[in-house]
Amino acid sequence: MQSPRPPVLVGGVGKRRTPALAARYADEFNLPFVDEETTRTQFARVRDACEAVGRDPATLRWSNALVLCCGADEAEVRRRAEAIGREPDELRENGLAGTPQEVVDKLGRYAELGAERAYLQVLDLSDLDHLAIVASEVMPHV
Repeated sequence: MQSPRPPVLVGGVGKRRTPALAARYADEFNLPFVDEETTRTQFARVRDACEAVGRDPATLRWSNALVLCCGADEAEVRRRAEAIGREPDELRENGLAGTPQEVVDKLGRYAELGAERAYLQVLDLSDLDHLAIVASEVMPHV
């Protein structure tokens, strides 16, 4: 049993109600599948909402959920993107796509925006090599 209760996660991109609900009730604020600019804007809205109700924004955990598509080279990234019906350029914009170094760099940019946690969505569950490259070449650097 979690004490004093299970953590409450509030997420979304609503401009008024979502930040207000997060400021009042959330232990964690999450942005699902958005780019860096949306993250910057929405994190600022939630911080402002926290301050408006007298809550220290540092008492929230900040996170992003991102689709993952990592490969050793561009051909592997493209193959993995095609397997999930996506384009590499679109995934680079709104998710985590590219070589391990590109993924590490982008996670770093989200961290600079305030994200403390990232939920990585792997859509092709049969591609165990995808998990292996992330485990060996991304995770040691984040």
